[in-house]
Amino acid sequence: MRYTIILLAVLVSFSSCAQKKRPIKGETEFQRKINSEYKDATTSPLKDKDRKRFESLDFFKFDSTYVVEAQFKRTPNEKAFKMKTTTDRLPVYVKYGELSFNLKGNTYKLNIYQNQGLIEKEGYENYLFLPFLDETNGLESYGGGRYIDARIPEGNTMIIDFNKAYNPYCAYNDRYSCPIVPRENYLQTSIEAGVKAFKKH
Repeated sequence: MRYTIILLAVLVSFSSCAQKKRPIKGETEFQRKINSEYKDATTSPLKDKDRKRFESLDFFKFDSTYVVEAQFKRTPNEKAFKMKTTTDRLPVYVKYGELSFNLKGNTYKLNIYQNQGLIEKEGYENYLFLPFLDETNGLESYGGGRYIDARIPEGNTMIIDFNKAYNPYCAYNDRYSCPIVPRENYLQTSIEAGVKAFKKH
């Protein structure tokens, strides 16, 4: 009997610890990864009051329709330019290439960019930046558009997974300086994939 009581006490202590350390929410690896970053005080863009109450970002349901194979066209002779941001910071980018793809029976084009300062950092030598606007902005998604991280493709195609579209940090906290999506990257369709607008407390 005494051992049963001790065993029960141990089980209760284990379950209370497990309840405190709640599993990271998300139905895909991307969703769990970004939720984990936003919960962590060392990597989160959230304001302290929002982070303390944070459990999960709001996502569109994963939809394989929004995983598209795009034709990649390198544009090697582009001039570097200063991309506007939400502050007076002007990071230098170059248009690296063009992506053409079909989505729900229509053809679209996006420019993809390379940050000339970021490629100096180890691990970011082949990093590309894909910002876009679409018809969900200001409704289900953040008004300023969203971003997708990419890498230089080895061939002439690239997979664009709009389920991995995320908000600029400015959507959560105005102390950040975020690139403003160029108008030529406006998609005249609703991209119902990726991270939705953030509801601040």
